Amino acid sequence: MNPLIEKRFARIAVLISSVVAISGCYYTQAARGQLDVMRKREPITDVIADAETSNELAERLRLVEDARAFSISELGLPDNDSYRSYADVERDYVVWNVFAAPEFELEAKQWCFPVAGCVSYRGYFSEQAARREAARLEGKGFDVSVGGIAAYSTLGKFADPVLNTMMRWEDVDLVATMFHELAHQLLYVKGDSTFNESFATAVEEFGIERWLVKRGLDAEMDKYLDRQRLRERLMQLVVAARVDLEEIYESASDETKMRAAKNARLKLLEIAVKREFEGSGRQQPAWVSEGFNNARLASMVLYQGRLPEFRKLLADCNEDIRCFYSAARALVSGDPLRLTAGLNEQ
Repeated sequence: MNPLIEKRFARIAVLISSVVAISGCYYTQAARGQLDVMRKREPITDVIADAETSNELAERLRLVEDARAFSISELGLPDNDSYRSYADVERDYVVWNVFAAPEFELEAKQWCFPVAGCVSYRGYFSEQAARREAARLEGKGFDVSVGGIAAYSTLGKFADPVLNTMMRWEDVDLVATMFHELAHQLLYVKGDSTFNESFATAVEEFGIERWLVKRGLDAEMDKYLDRQRLRERLMQLVVAARVDLEEIYESASDETKMRAAKNARLKLLEIAVKREFEGSGRQQPAWVSEGFNNARLASMVLYQGRLPEFRKLLADCNEDIRCFYSAARALVSGDPLRLTAGLNEQ
């Protein structure tokens, strides 16, 4: 390891040690997991040049390099060391997120952290640890949902690598996720997961459409738009279910009646979602068969809860992405303590 990298790891180790010292078991696993990811990073140029790298992986990493350059020149996303390295974490997901919501409420439980502020989930680098936390919360009467996550953002605090967990995706999904995670580095609001994820999804949509158009990938564009339309139909089903559930939870019924009505409405949602996947010809993801509850619905609305608002903001800017960034920042400019990024003003 060269002296510069050794010095960086020394600084990181000091930072992580200080966090662990003041925080306890959850932060210990988080710090160790993050350090493990960083230790496994290798510059993408080195991985491509390595004779032992498969042709398939080398080709995907060249795609990453191309998309990273595009993210800077065309989308105004941060020009830093993120997604210029590759890490094989030797598992299918890098973290597992735990969502929880009260049995008769739709708002997700919040967890608060030093950097990210309060968010609607808790991440674990071990699936077993995530399942244990989920079981603990279930024991307290919460609805819970656990989901494997293939990529996440450290909000520019560290140089996020491309992970092996992302390599199983189609090219469009790989590139779109990079745009999404880099958007978090550009603008992140403490304590507002729905704002953050909806904003990043809007940037992702804008970026991937221009990426595909610029490369003349019409067939891929059609497939992407088909998936987008499917997501919107699913979101409409979820929103309708949430409206009905709100009425159930606000009723004067006793808990037994509310529970029965809740379960019946969620079953209808499950049937409708399965029907959408069957009609689309796309494979039904594993989470559909796991069933629905308040926590699952809370996790789903994070990514699109305010997406229509951000789409309109972009349209009002005549599709000028830098105007859009300024308009998005203006939404929270009245409360600068919540704005942890605007880190890279354009």
